[in-house]
Amino acid sequence: MPRKKSVEDFESDSEPTTVDLTELEGVGPQTAGKLASMGYTTFESIAVASPAELAASIGVSETTASKIIASARKRLKIGVETAYDYYLKRKNIVKITTGVRSLDTLIGGGIETQTITEIYGPYGSGKTQLAHQLAVTTQLPIDKGGYEKGVLYIDTEHTFRPERIAQIAEAFGLDPVETLKNIWYARVFTSDHQMLITEKAEALMRPKNIGLVIIDSLISHFRGEYVGRETLAVRQQKLNLYMHKLLKLATVYNAAVLVTNQVLADPSTFYGDPTRPAGGHILGHGVTMRLYIRKGKKGVRVVRLMKSPYLPEGEVEVLITEKGIIEA
Repeated sequence: MPRKKSVEDFESDSEPTTVDLTELEGVGPQTAGKLASMGYTTFESIAVASPAELAASIGVSETTASKIIASARKRLKIGVETAYDYYLKRKNIVKITTGVRSLDTLIGGGIETQTITEIYGPYGSGKTQLAHQLAVTTQLPIDKGGYEKGVLYIDTEHTFRPERIAQIAEAFGLDPVETLKNIWYARVFTSDHQMLITEKAEALMRPKNIGLVIIDSLISHFRGEYVGRETLAVRQQKLNLYMHKLLKLATVYNAAVLVTNQVLADPSTFYGDPTRPAGGHILGHGVTMRLYIRKGKKGVRVVRLMKSPYLPEGEVEVLITEKGIIEA
């Protein structure tokens, strides 16, 4: 069985862009090299950047950065459009099956590309199990609900298990070795490291045909490094920036983003379930779809849809087995 991709592999495997960035106003060969080295390898990635972000990344003034961004947006014809035009664009969205029919129905057919889907729940509830399963189902043929693309798996809690991937792949009729080779793995150790790896991901999305980005879990390092009320504002600002980076990856590359999240107990809750997702309002606003998973009776897991722009709340029951997550 092949070894997991290391952080060094992650950086060395990136390939040079096939887009000629010197076509943009204010971009010469030297600036183009800087852009590519910082992950700005496409016109889309530059067009959605902020002037301050781009200026800091490549060492130019914000005025110059603004001209480069404006040039990229002009080439892509980014501007105001009709709702019908946007509706046509949304036809490019792909829904990736979870491998469980009832769960797919609950969330409208599968997890969507161009969005961030969050699943939160207590430890041992099955969040990582779902992440592993989606790392497999993303590679299924399109006619079987997959995306036929690779996966980037960012592991903050050391819970990724390639053996589990191989097990689930066999259950779905995929070759375990090839399935593992299509998952790009990064173990991260701090929130800054997590953000750096996510920035580096931009250079991998097209060359490695990434269709799903998984962060398991999103909040772990942020929660561990920023302790106490006096650090809360800084943590939330940093978390907000990170969520925008993830949304940028999802939108520009038509990829799905799945984040798992830890929970906390709300002391103000006197009746009902006091469990709340960590991360506060920043995370709540940042994700498009929110799922809550918890243990039920007789070993089942209950998955509840808590937030969606267009779907009603509801829940389904599933089981975790050797073959992966299945109908209860």
